[in-house]
Amino acid sequence: MQSLIDKRDRAPLFRARLAQAMAEKAVSQAALARATRVDRSTISALLSPGTRLPNAQLAADCATALGVSCDWLLGLSGRPEPIEDLLATSVSLTEAPRALFDQDLIGWHRAAAGYKIRHVPASLPDMLKTPEVVRWEYADQLGRSSEQALAAFQDQLDWMRTAQSDYEIALPLHEIYSFAKGLGYWNGLPLQARHAQMDHLIALCDALYPSLRIYLFDAHRVYSSPVTVFGAQLAAVYLGRHYIVFREPARVQSIVQHFDGLVRDARIEARAVSAHLARLQRGMDQ
Repeated sequence: MQSLIDKRDRAPLFRARLAQAMAEKAVSQAALARATRVDRSTISALLSPGTRLPNAQLAADCATALGVSCDWLLGLSGRPEPIEDLLATSVSLTEAPRALFDQDLIGWHRAAAGYKIRHVPASLPDMLKTPEVVRWEYADQLGRSSEQALAAFQDQLDWMRTAQSDYEIALPLHEIYSFAKGLGYWNGLPLQARHAQMDHLIALCDALYPSLRIYLFDAHRVYSSPVTVFGAQLAAVYLGRHYIVFREPARVQSIVQHFDGLVRDARIEARAVSAHLARLQRGMDQ
């Protein structure tokens, strides 16, 4: 909650913010006077020391003409953007092509380099899949350019592993079990490919810990949609064809708290995941 400003300080703050907005928008006193339909002397007076606050109508007209929030001009808000602009940018809908990495996703990873990335994938995390699993899963999308797409995919993985970001990944227990057994979504994936994928996951868990930490939670106790949180600045909920993208800090923090709850409630914590995967793998031939 923003602290109250002493009424003696509000008028100087209004003058400073009005002058700041005019300078940033390159709006002269004469231009602002025309836009607000007042005399130029009135605008000049607003910018002069010792002047009281303007009436509500003139303050609102100045804010509209300068494209800023009236609350910001009056010291009631710390953000200059009008509320409709804040709402438009705090939540957005972004296309999510059926692909390994789309340009938006790559950009979010790059912008969060060096920060913790929290991830609840829709299936297995793309960044941890073997090329064989990728070919099987994305066969229709890769088409004739599969090798080129896989090479680009590998380049992105190599970059992500050198970005100095910590990755926390939360997976439902049933998802990794279904993969091991070739059930549901993974029905039809050859046993040999599943064995190679399990070997790959176990090796990554051992080699990349603690920068990569995987947690397995019980979906009977807690549920999560696919979501990724990039540092503290952006969270993207995966719908299938689109991402719902949140940029407002309070909303991002709420999703961080949701993810941290999955970690706290995990049935298998990160240190024990490779051993759990090995147990599942021993039962895959049965």
